[in-house]
Amino acid sequence: MTSNKKIKSLANHYFSKVTEIRRHLHQNPELSFKEYETSKYIQDQLTLSEIKFKTGYVETGIVAIIEGKNPHKKTILLRADMDALPIDEKNNVDYKSKKQGIMHACGHDAHSAIALGSAFILNDLKNDFEGTVKIMFQPGEELLPGGANLMIEAGVLDNPKVDKALALHVFPSMEVGKVGFKSGMYMASSDELYISVIGKGGHAAMPNECINPLIIASEIILEINKLFMQPNSLKGTPGENIPTVVVFGKIDGKGATNVIPSVIEIAGTIRTMDESWRESIHQQIKSLVNNVSLSFGIESIVRIEKGYPFLVNDISFTNNCFEAAINYLGENQVEVLPLRMTAEDFAFISQKVPSCFFRLGTGNKSKGIISGVHSSNFDIDEKSLEIGIGLMAWLALNELNS
Repeated sequence: MTSNKKIKSLANHYFSKVTEIRRHLHQNPELSFKEYETSKYIQDQLTLSEIKFKTGYVETGIVAIIEGKNPHKKTILLRADMDALPIDEKNNVDYKSKKQGIMHACGHDAHSAIALGSAFILNDLKNDFEGTVKIMFQPGEELLPGGANLMIEAGVLDNPKVDKALALHVFPSMEVGKVGFKSGMYMASSDELYISVIGKGGHAAMPNECINPLIIASEIILEINKLFMQPNSLKGTPGENIPTVVVFGKIDGKGATNVIPSVIEIAGTIRTMDESWRESIHQQIKSLVNNVSLSFGIESIVRIEKGYPFLVNDISFTNNCFEAAINYLGENQVEVLPLRMTAEDFAFISQKVPSCFFRLGTGNKSKGIISGVHSSNFDIDEKSLEIGIGLMAWLALNELNS
């Protein structure tokens, strides 16, 4: 069994190279499903390190293959996402985005760099383990239907069949040096909810001649809030004790101070952690909207765009990773995480194979690195890259040699 001391030595050896890779990716971000230059750059890095890979997954996706001894014994998948966000970066750093309005504000540059660094280490150690490592670089994590979902459809979990899957995500609210794990249910499913309330517009001075969709939309929002957001509202229902969020974040109408609009558009999100309850929520919302609308004598249109499923971490695999992380970093550096109602398209993989999705501390209060993901000032303490590449390699080796 390779010692963690050897892994740490290799992580330190590749740290500067991985930092350079991360900075290049950060300077050259590309939006979801348009990661053409990013993909080419990652392919070039794999070629330089003589690591075999396959391309053609959803245009920009890549799967690197590292075979150890007895490569058919077991296969573990390491996953990284490549896409950036439509955000204008405000950081004053040498590696600031060169593309106005596009930024790696969710850390996918770090994810891809860490996956490459882990590949470099594991490729150096391929005579020290049995089985195969697949490293998946996926497009479009930030955009439905999700690059992971499409890569699964393209066969990423087959040939060779993946037995376990591992991924990480940067975590700016956790100090660099620490990592966090949560076994079992961890992150929510995520659906987009759109409702068109169709009333009868007209002059605001003559409301009796109109059917004001603003009033009806307000009633719909309040009724949905009563159903899903009030304390204990789920008691005695099929959704009891299942974390659930139904929230509206947008209401839009083309009225004015003296104009009652004909249509109001409202939009929100549906999040939960059970697939049958998720479907029940959809049906309850459709029924509620229909009933409220009929009571006002109008019609409303409900559209629910189904997004990512809930993310579940395999209990046994995640507990093993938790213990291996303690062995690598020390007990005080490894934390148990709470449930999150955010979503992640690695969930598609977690629904197919036993998986572990963990958080890598990237914040540093003393350096002012405190901004959250999806913000224009987001950044990471790059020391986390060394920790990430070493720990990912260490966890993969522990699983392959178990």
